Amino acid sequence: MSVYDVTSSSIYLRWSKFSGASSYRVTATAVNTVGHSFLAHYSDVTLKSTLTSLIPNTVYAIQAEAIDKNGIILAQTQTMQSTAPDVPVIDQAYSKLSNSITVEWRAVPGATSYLLSAQDGDSCIETVVTKSPGTVMGLEPATCYRITIRSVNAGGKSRPSPSRKTTTVLSAPILSVSSPSCDSIAVSWKAVYMAVGFSVSLMRSDGLGRMLKHNTTNTSFIFSNLDPGTLYTIKAYAWNANGLPGDDFTYNQRTSPKAPADVQVAFSSGALRAVVSWMPAEGALTYSVTASRGLLKLKCNTSSSSCIVPSLQCGSEYSVFVTAHNDAGSSHPTDAVSLKTIPCAPGNISIEEDERGNLSVSWSRVNLGHYYVVFVKSDDGLEVYCNTSHTRCRFQSDCGFTYFISVFAYNKAGQSPLGDVFNYTTAPCCPSNFRAVLVSGDTVEVSWAPVRGAEMYETKAASWRGTVLCNDTATACTLSALRCDTRYNVTVYSFSEARGSNTSCASKYVATAPCSPEIKSISKEAHSVVSVHWQSNNEEATYIVTARGLAGLWHCTSSRNTCTLLNLPCGSAFSVSVIAQSPAGQSLPSYSVPLETAPCCPTDMTVTQVTQSVTNISWSVGVGAQTYATTLESPKGQAKCHTLQNYCLLGCIICGTNYTVSLKAISETGLTSHCTYQGYSSSACCPSGVQLYRLGSNGIRVYWRASEETISYITDLRGSKGNFTCTSNSGVSYCDITEIPCGDVYTVVVSPATDKRLKLTFCPKKIYSVTCSGSSVGMVIYRGKSSTEHA
Repeated sequence: MSVYDVTSSSIYLRWSKFSGASSYRVTATAVNTVGHSFLAHYSDVTLKSTLTSLIPNTVYAIQAEAIDKNGIILAQTQTMQSTAPDVPVIDQAYSKLSNSITVEWRAVPGATSYLLSAQDGDSCIETVVTKSPGTVMGLEPATCYRITIRSVNAGGKSRPSPSRKTTTVLSAPILSVSSPSCDSIAVSWKAVYMAVGFSVSLMRSDGLGRMLKHNTTNTSFIFSNLDPGTLYTIKAYAWNANGLPGDDFTYNQRTSPKAPADVQVAFSSGALRAVVSWMPAEGALTYSVTASRGLLKLKCNTSSSSCIVPSLQCGSEYSVFVTAHNDAGSSHPTDAVSLKTIPCAPGNISIEEDERGNLSVSWSRVNLGHYYVVFVKSDDGLEVYCNTSHTRCRFQSDCGFTYFISVFAYNKAGQSPLGDVFNYTTAPCCPSNFRAVLVSGDTVEVSWAPVRGAEMYETKAASWRGTVLCNDTATACTLSALRCDTRYNVTVYSFSEARGSNTSCASKYVATAPCSPEIKSISKEAHSVVSVHWQSNNEEATYIVTARGLAGLWHCTSSRNTCTLLNLPCGSAFSVSVIAQSPAGQSLPSYSVPLETAPCCPTDMTVTQVTQSVTNISWSVGVGAQTYATTLESPKGQAKCHTLQNYCLLGCIICGTNYTVSLKAISETGLTSHCTYQGYSSSACCPSGVQLYRLGSNGIRVYWRASEETISYITDLRGSKGNFTCTSNSGVSYCDITEIPCGDVYTVVVSPATDKRLKLTFCPKKIYSVTCSGSSVGMVIYRGKSSTEHA
């Protein structure tokens, strides 16, 4: 069961159908009121109930029961519901504003709020209030509304009260207000619906003075003779045919101000601006200042009594006006005040150096310029100036300085702005006492002290053969690739980008070193003597020839083109070069030419006969020699060998022959020295047919066939029991050994005796056995040759 509506004396119920029910029974009992209840029965098809004749603002306990056809209660439900308060009664309704109506009524017991309704045809506006009086807002002006009121509590709303008709008052006229002059205010408005007349009043907002009021049927009016710059309050309303006034409209309007008085103009020359001041005008909120020159107008706005007019133009005369403003409008401009600005910076400035050391500065005249001042400041900080009423000034100048030049024009307003600052750089000073040093045959190093104003230097060396230039920012320059043995005129010029080159600088003459000679040939005049020949184009020079090698240095000097080197050591390699000298310096050396002397002959030579036909020759090392060719030569023939060593074995030697000994020392490049030594004689030939015979009981005779009859021989017998030697006389071919032990084996050698009685070791050795016969020598038996001989 639910409640879907409530009034002061009714409660509206509904429920859902219950299965099996043939009827429904509803009971309502007042909770706080004795003996007041309601009972109703409904068929099974009725699902709604209206409880009427209830007490307003009363809580009821409501019960619904579902009953079957036997009268048995199938189900039941309960709810508590309060009725709405009683219907209120309107005491009065009236309109004070065009968009609202105010209603007054007596309070209804139990009402927690009230619902006010204003209805105009189909339009209805409702407002909930808590107590009387209440106001319905949002209404239309001059419109008749039917006003009702309902009381409201938690249970619901009462029925509407009896209505009361009320008309809203007229709307306020909407004013348009302006101040056409400093002593008047114009008011206008649009027509108001249902209005037959209007009332407009004006009074100073500060309350001073009297109020001005005017009734009219028109829609505009002008108040005059007012105070300038004063705030006034304007109020207006309309009335209807019954004379009832509508809403009023209030507007605050200030009259426009008077023009300011006592205008003063002060010019600021440094910033090209003017400070304009004046006495404040009553009611003025802001001021505008206008500086006019022809069609050009400069303005500034301010709320104070002074203003700065910027961006004035130099050399100009302006008319200055001040106008006061407020929210009502503007005053008339003040009378014009004349303003003359400073002159403009002079133009067409020309700087000329009339002659070295004098600068002339000229310019064009400018408007409003009474006189001119020219400032000239050099880059070392020194400043001079010239004051003139003409358009030209002259100054002294020095080389290498940059002068900064500015020209100003003056009048009573002050100095002109800074115009273009011109700089004029005089020609740089010339380097003086420069130093030129010859550092090589074709190179001159020139140095000097820095000079004022020079950014770069150009060094020029000129001769009849050509010119060499060197440009650098340093104070030194190296002139290279100069022609040798040439006289140059050297000049150092200073240079600056601003002024170019100073061409008045002095020069010096510098001579280069002689040209390098060119060796044409080297010829060998004699042993250890060499002549060197060269070619040179020097006019006057002395030449020095140098042979340089591991063996040392050898020199010779000549003023011609040939020179002889003496006492050169054998077996040496040299690098030969020539230089030329003159008072200007020394040339570069010529290209070196290699020189090799023939190798040295070995100082010592030894010839040793190894065998009867083989000789060993050895010698000391010859300096510079790589190979050696040795020759033994006799009328009977010669023996040769060619070797890298310092010894050689020569075969096919003929014994007993005198030989000539010669040697060639040959260098790596094929140079040869022929060396001759003392002759060599080979030893006599070894004898042949050596035999031993018993000589007596204890002696042995050794016999041989001599190769030559004029020499003597030495016989050696060597055995385990002793060694025995005997020497024969010249021409004798035997030798006797008288005492020799028997029973031993002897090695027998017979060799020719040398001049120094030396024994030769290469003659054949034979072995004999000497037997004993008792204590005497028995048989002598040949056993063959010695094995060492075979080896």
